[in-house]
Amino acid sequence: MSAPTEPFASALYDAAALRRIEAWAEAAYGDAFELMRRAGRAAWQELLRHWPQAQRIVVACGPGNNGGDGCVLARHAQESGRQVAVVHAPGLAPRGELARRAAREFVAAGGDIREFAGALEAADVVVDAVFGIGLDRTPDAAAQALLAAINAQGAPVLALDAPSGVDAQRGCAYPGAVAATRTLEFIAPKAGLRTGAALDHAGVCALAPLTLPGEAFAGVAPCAERLSALDLPRWLGPRRRDSHKGAHGRVLCIGGDHGSGGAIALCAEAALRCGAGLVEVATRERHVAALLARLPEAMVDAVEDADALADRLARAGMVALGPGLGRARWGEALFARALASGRPLLLDADALNLLAARPLALPADTVLTPHPGEAARLLGSDTAQVQRDRFGAARALCERYACVVVLKGAGTVVAAPHEMARVIAAGNPGMATGGMGDVLSGAIAALRAQGLAAFDAAACGALLHAVAGDGAAHAGGERGLLPSDLMPWLRRFANPEMPR
Repeated sequence: MSAPTEPFASALYDAAALRRIEAWAEAAYGDAFELMRRAGRAAWQELLRHWPQAQRIVVACGPGNNGGDGCVLARHAQESGRQVAVVHAPGLAPRGELARRAAREFVAAGGDIREFAGALEAADVVVDAVFGIGLDRTPDAAAQALLAAINAQGAPVLALDAPSGVDAQRGCAYPGAVAATRTLEFIAPKAGLRTGAALDHAGVCALAPLTLPGEAFAGVAPCAERLSALDLPRWLGPRRRDSHKGAHGRVLCIGGDHGSGGAIALCAEAALRCGAGLVEVATRERHVAALLARLPEAMVDAVEDADALADRLARAGMVALGPGLGRARWGEALFARALASGRPLLLDADALNLLAARPLALPADTVLTPHPGEAARLLGSDTAQVQRDRFGAARALCERYACVVVLKGAGTVVAAPHEMARVIAAGNPGMATGGMGDVLSGAIAALRAQGLAAFDAAACGALLHAVAGDGAAHAGGERGLLPSDLMPWLRRFANPEMPR
């Protein structure tokens, strides 16, 4: 594998992989300080690129190599004639030999390192070099006070490698974590900065590969893959000219108990907009007329008991089960019949809640699409625990249910047994509204019915859904975005060969 060369390279790495790469560089260069020298210089160039007029620079340093990187940046700033203040929290003076060397070189260049005394000096830019990628616990009180001062200072913040207080391995943010304007990552992109709370702290991410050769990455596997809109053509190529509806799959959408007919309608419409050849809906009788009026392309049937599902399940290529299903007797009966059918399944919403209440063995190609609360119920934990380690939660769900998992939320994680996780680098806060998950279910089910393997259908569907949400938000804004607003954008982005 060659070294990443651009800010959003698809391969994402964890801390263990980065340490192996750093060890290779130390052995190859025969100078453990060389990477720190390169990192500090790259950070200084990043600062100049975005804030060339900055004259007053505050660098908040920690005791480890991240603090050493900050001291190298500070020396460059000092030598360029800028006014530089380097501070560290009580008890967080440079400790390691590399960090101490960087501090000595800064002092030798005329700089001064002070202990943080409760407030930062006025600055045009603040550099956060307190903690790097190794942080895996809540910072102590002294460090939290320094991080709070960085956030309160008012100047733009450049974080080195990871915002301090953010766990770059898992994506969680500890109390008081720095909210950076920009984060300059070193060597390779970090998986934890692409999901969960980290997205609100990293700001705009850029990458400094530090000119490492491809050999540095030999034998070092990434832990996840980042997917962007540019990846859609991997799965969504042009159709054959002699296509017919039967060649593009038959989706059966099951759900819509009393009062929840809209959920199954959104699921069915999304399946059609994402290219399913035929979409059938099994729902309550009272919803049939309204759904046909809204979506005449769907084949809608009243299903008042599980026995009425038999024929529909037999001809379904893919079953989307759960939107508006409810957890009453009707929903439980349809849930049990669908799971016993042997058809390929996607479980969402109340189907997930029913599964959590009554764990069952699932077909290996089943797709689960939980939000963090549903994931917590499936794992017998709580939402906060899921959000503290979204990659770990997705893996745990895969292990428990032996199937594909789409853990929804900011930086959706798609996981499957024996597969490298995928992270969706698209989507926006406007999509945090009821019904968006129903649209996602329809999208994934349609792609699965069209022949994609379960893991690919889940990843492509989650990506298509997020990219469509971004298109709709760009056109009209995030606030007030409705799930139905995504429908024309799903069609547009499901055809990536079309001109934009």
